Amino acid sequence: MLLFAIRNLLSRPARSLLSLMGLTVAILGMVGLFAVAEGIDHMISDTFGRIPGLAAMQRGAPIPLFSRVPRAWAEEVEQMPGVHAVSAEVWLRANIVNGKTVVSPPRFLFGADVDAHLKMRFSIYQSAVKEGRYLNREDRGRPNAVISRQIAEQYKLKPGDAMEVNGLKLQVVGIYHLGSLLLDTVILVDQEFLREQGLFDDLAVSSFYIEPTGEIPNEELAARIRDRFRDRPLDSWSPSSSLLSSLGGSPRLRWQSPSGNPLVDAINAADRSIKRLRPNPEAVSPDTDSRPADSAGSHAIGSDPARNDEESGPLDIRSAADWAERFEEFSGDLKIFLTIMTSIGLTIAVLSIINTMLMSVSERIIEFGILKANGWSGQSVMTLITLESAVLGFAGGITGCGFGVVMTRLINAQWPEHVYLVASPRLLIFSLLFSIVLGVLGGLYPAVWATRMMPMDAIRRG
Repeated sequence: MLLFAIRNLLSRPARSLLSLMGLTVAILGMVGLFAVAEGIDHMISDTFGRIPGLAAMQRGAPIPLFSRVPRAWAEEVEQMPGVHAVSAEVWLRANIVNGKTVVSPPRFLFGADVDAHLKMRFSIYQSAVKEGRYLNREDRGRPNAVISRQIAEQYKLKPGDAMEVNGLKLQVVGIYHLGSLLLDTVILVDQEFLREQGLFDDLAVSSFYIEPTGEIPNEELAARIRDRFRDRPLDSWSPSSSLLSSLGGSPRLRWQSPSGNPLVDAINAADRSIKRLRPNPEAVSPDTDSRPADSAGSHAIGSDPARNDEESGPLDIRSAADWAERFEEFSGDLKIFLTIMTSIGLTIAVLSIINTMLMSVSERIIEFGILKANGWSGQSVMTLITLESAVLGFAGGITGCGFGVVMTRLINAQWPEHVYLVASPRLLIFSLLFSIVLGVLGGLYPAVWATRMMPMDAIRRG
């Protein structure tokens, strides 16, 4: 029966090939689109699986680049039980590298706390150095840098070469490689060097990396740190902070003095005025407390006792698993969009199969009538037509998955710094089975139509 079905398809090569191509393109699109989502999932799990500690930054800031917290808080955190070491980090956008404007992929200047990195049991960048060396205490205040292999290959650099980033003249002393789109974007320099160049406020850092001792679970340690700083005055991050950074000044926090830049101070003052004038739906009633929430002595933003530990306090403290969960939420939304886009292509493929099989059945009316007159049952005719459509589905799935694997590898090889696609065995098997199911469903209606015809009616109509 199967060989008979294959011969029937080969007897009409043009129509069968067109149907096969339609299904192949649909499955190829399905593999390609979902390879994007799987690549994101793989990148997230691989990246955050390497980071065992906690990250603390200004509440509301989307990433450490936009966060500003008091530098002195790092010393307090390090004295807390359960904390082994704290690295105060400075993050800046690398806008111009060696005279070229950086757009995509992004590059970042990472001001490292060298002493803290040397104290930590595990430093992700230090452990990944492949050429040269990592920063040491002798690099404090000096323009030495450790860069990723991607950056080194992009700008043709090696240890000992000079490079210029945002007007800073640096010397490459080491090259690291982690194989992650998220982590291989960094140019590491000494934090104090950036401060001496006037690129960052002496009293501020972007974030803290907290390495625990392991004696206290990360969730409990994060809750203790939040409780420690719950009532500290520190504004939550707002989009105006990004504007201030882009103007060359750090976002001014309540504990800081004026920046010295009139435009920055004017924007900061306007931002504070808007916050004071904005109605606060959570404000207490006049009968209990009429003080504005922003005034001295009142509750700091984010310190409302009614909020739970996850939503209160000036610091947002998360483990690598928490960050991975945030990214997976984005990945879940992306998968919904990809499913909708894939469904359009698959619907077209199903209609193509239905059209092919329906035309094939229409042309073979006499053949089916003769087969039924010679003892073939309606079920046998249905099996034959269903097998033909299933063979189309299987062939389309095989070719679609094959082209999908080749496509993902070519894209990863062509743009390794921009995208990372993963066509996993699970995705390929699912796509193949789905293609077969589509083929069977596509041939179901023509098969039912053919089986309902009486032998003599089929011969007469033919």
